[in-house]
Amino acid sequence: MQDLSDGVARFQHEVFPAKARLFAGLAELHRPSTLFIGCSDARVVPELITQSEPGELFVVRTAGNLVPAYAPGPDGVTASIEYAVAVLGVTGVVVCGHSACGAMTALAEGADLSGAASVAGWLRHADASVARTAGAGPDRVAALIRENVAAQLANLATHPSVARARAEGRLTLRGWVYDIPTGGVAEVGDPTAVPAG
Repeated sequence: MQDLSDGVARFQHEVFPAKARLFAGLAELHRPSTLFIGCSDARVVPELITQSEPGELFVVRTAGNLVPAYAPGPDGVTASIEYAVAVLGVTGVVVCGHSACGAMTALAEGADLSGAASVAGWLRHADASVARTAGAGPDRVAALIRENVAAQLANLATHPSVARARAEGRLTLRGWVYDIPTGGVAEVGDPTAVPAG
């Protein structure tokens, strides 16, 4: 915890003063352009990967970057999506998976999650992706990571706020896979990656 306290002190004494004008504006206006749905993995930092300033991204992070298909009733992921799209008016949504994803690796390898019932239940949102990549062979984890991003984009499209904004031509959906060791970002559906550096 001391590292975090030291980081807060550096932020307050070095970073914040250098960006004081930005933060003053953010105190009055919250208007991000993009909803970024990524994995909870600590190695995946949306603002760092995209080089975004505070206020530019509305970020939702879940284990396995999973987005449940829309269902009525209270749900934190659904509420965040609806708020970003219907209230804040984001114009883009990115669903970003990543290499070496623990959630996708556990599913691809059939890990025993009996001691983590909540995790196992949450990962059921990837069941269709697991089924579609059953014959992927030695590259199954990578195939599952990509397929999962595509499946979560499809789930995202079931949310009424997203469907409405897309029908009105004011929202774009994109899928990415971030490669941790190279820094590359591959567009799902596009075999070429945005290269590192």
